[in-house]
Amino acid sequence: MKISINRLKKYIPLDQDSEKISDMLTQSGLEVEGLDKFESIKGGLEGVLIGEVLTCEKHPDADKLSLTTVDIGEESPVQIVCGAPNVAKGQKVLVATVGCMLYPKDSEGFKIKKAKIRGQESFGMICAEDELGLGSSHDGIMILDTDLANGTPASDLIDVGMDEILEIGLTPNRADAASHLGVARDLKALLGKDLEIDPAPDLEIEAKGPAISVEVEDSKDCPRYAGVVVTDLKVAPSPSWLQNFLRSLDLEPINNVVDITNFILHDLGQPLHAFDAEKISDGKIKVGRMPKDTKFVTLDEKERKLSGEELMIQDSKGGLCIAGIFGGLNSGVSDSTKTIFLESAYFSPDITRKGAQFHGLKTDASFRFERGTDPNMPVYALKMAVKLLKEIAGGKVSSEIIDIYPDPVKDFVIEVDYGRINRLIGKTITPQEVKTILEGLEIEVKDETESGFTAVVKPYRVDVTREADIIEEILRIHGFSQVELSEHLSTDYLAEHPVKDLDQLQFKLSEFLASRGFSEIITNSLTSSNYSEKSDFLDPQLNVEIYNRLSEDLDVMRQTLLFTGLEVLAHNINRKQTNLRFFEFGTTYKKSEKGYSETSRLSIFLSGNKSEESWLGESKPFAFTDIYATVNDALGKLGITPSTVDVIESSPFDYGLILKLGEKELGRFGLLDSQSLKQTGVRQDVWFAELDWQLIGNKSKGLKKYEAISKFPEVRRDLSLVIDKSVSYQEVEAIAKKSGGRLLKRINVFDVYQGEKIAEDKKAYALSFYLQDQENTLTDKVIDKTMSKLISVFEKETGALIRT
Repeated sequence: MKISINRLKKYIPLDQDSEKISDMLTQSGLEVEGLDKFESIKGGLEGVLIGEVLTCEKHPDADKLSLTTVDIGEESPVQIVCGAPNVAKGQKVLVATVGCMLYPKDSEGFKIKKAKIRGQESFGMICAEDELGLGSSHDGIMILDTDLANGTPASDLIDVGMDEILEIGLTPNRADAASHLGVARDLKALLGKDLEIDPAPDLEIEAKGPAISVEVEDSKDCPRYAGVVVTDLKVAPSPSWLQNFLRSLDLEPINNVVDITNFILHDLGQPLHAFDAEKISDGKIKVGRMPKDTKFVTLDEKERKLSGEELMIQDSKGGLCIAGIFGGLNSGVSDSTKTIFLESAYFSPDITRKGAQFHGLKTDASFRFERGTDPNMPVYALKMAVKLLKEIAGGKVSSEIIDIYPDPVKDFVIEVDYGRINRLIGKTITPQEVKTILEGLEIEVKDETESGFTAVVKPYRVDVTREADIIEEILRIHGFSQVELSEHLSTDYLAEHPVKDLDQLQFKLSEFLASRGFSEIITNSLTSSNYSEKSDFLDPQLNVEIYNRLSEDLDVMRQTLLFTGLEVLAHNINRKQTNLRFFEFGTTYKKSEKGYSETSRLSIFLSGNKSEESWLGESKPFAFTDIYATVNDALGKLGITPSTVDVIESSPFDYGLILKLGEKELGRFGLLDSQSLKQTGVRQDVWFAELDWQLIGNKSKGLKKYEAISKFPEVRRDLSLVIDKSVSYQEVEAIAKKSGGRLLKRINVFDVYQGEKIAEDKKAYALSFYLQDQENTLTDKVIDKTMSKLISVFEKETGALIRT
């Protein structure tokens, strides 16, 4: 679960830094597993300043370049060579200064360096929109309309959303903490500060809307159901603050109405659902069950058969939504929606859990309903959502709030004994501290006596129902580390806990590579600074220097395994050993913000021919497919599949690929460029891969386990797709895997065509799709449905022409 530090500060004043907050939450039982920075514009425009073009003249040695001087607030103007056609004297512009990093969209970024362009020095760059990551336009530089002084940081002009995000490993019992408000409540108790919660606004009917009636058939499984009609909505993209909030939590903004429901869910922990009111037949909502085996199509376009046990939100024609789990395909908000019925309910954890398990669905809403939400929250959350709908989407309240709550959920009343508190915790805690802790957790203490008291717990704390639970709450806020350990303390455990052994994984992977003819090398961690100084992809400023060096050639720690490995290749090639396969597990070193960092890496080298000359067959040189297969098979051995694959054409490669797992880079591989080879004296092609072994080891699921061969036959279907040349196979494969479902086992390309028979900007892929069901023999109907869906998705998302 991801939590925004900025949003927490809306609830409680936080003077502590994020590291301290993380430690406090972890010590209290909300384990913070990660702390990441979020920037709506990568790099935060750091080092980009507002400047003014003082002079603009034609470059003496280049027709398409201009030689400018720019005032960026320093003692004297800086000279910048600019290639934009629209640069002119007197313009206010954005200037990337020497040393800053720019991150264009879909790029790893580049560093601004002092340069000499056609004989003229340039001390920065006047930027276009796409170069700053603000958009895609590259028609010319950005021209500003601002009165801000020259030298003002660009972030003062352009809203840069910046945040720090906590990754909390939420345990199943802490349903109350599945929101920003829930985490803020814990910080309230830990810091002894008050929460700042906005009061619910008073809603008055502002316009006439459709009349919606609600009937709840089973108040046991749906104890509370609330809703309101909002009209005159303008469905559009959300404002930047809301989009940034959602993106910081790894959620993709959809539109202002849906984004508001997602905001409330993560902010207050209350799931909401917006129905297009015009699609509610006869204006009637019923919460109840539908017959077993009734077919219902959900938002993911899958047809599901109901168990007959799950709660359904229905109208007079049929199902609209699986209550608390997933919406129906035809009842949700679209771009044309003007009026909604906004639902806010409390569903029984048991009925939600059974429905989610039966349908194999896990959503943000079911995650919370299954564990238990706050039955007192629905109306407050509804009002806060309507407030945002009015502000952001122009909505108008068009009905009274419907609130069906016949049997309010009662508080938990628990008798607590002071003696048992001290006995279970193992130390004496004063009654005053006990009272302070519990009141900080919004647990009322009443009927106090010398021996104990009565605790009244609000129902959102579904995990606090017994005296032992109250004692646990006292202990976690008091601090587990504050309880002194006995000198004679001992413990034991009943079950084995397998630990991932990175050394064992490394040994098994080494065996695997050795079985493919590779030799392991071990090279020196000390290397020459010349490599980084003469390479475009290494930053000499990050070198870890050796102050008591024994040799001028070994003056820094290596930033990459590349050059020490190439030295080994050169040594062998110079001795007529030209067909080489090497791998190395080693450590690389860099300076970092916290001092120094080191990372475990795996490097792989291929050079020369696949085999020695023989009368049995022709000897072929290593090719891209060989390094690709080696990397792919090595990752597959450890159960890792990259989430994205991007093309790279930058140093030290002539060309190659970057593999990513989520946002993190697994590694990169390809054909080394001549500059890198020249530095070590290697005079033949080298295919090189460098992988992040630490990340691979941490994300590995262990050695690949084998499955029994299916009893049911595999079916092959072929398609020929004519697509734009700009569409990569990886995009086609990703679309197929996403849309093909569990039946699609693998995809193969058996032909690629570019030529006279199709347009110049097109190419044709001949693809084979292999379908298999582990439990049944596939029928033509099922196969045709899967292939029809694939065809439809290819046509929609890639503009493909399907050739028959």
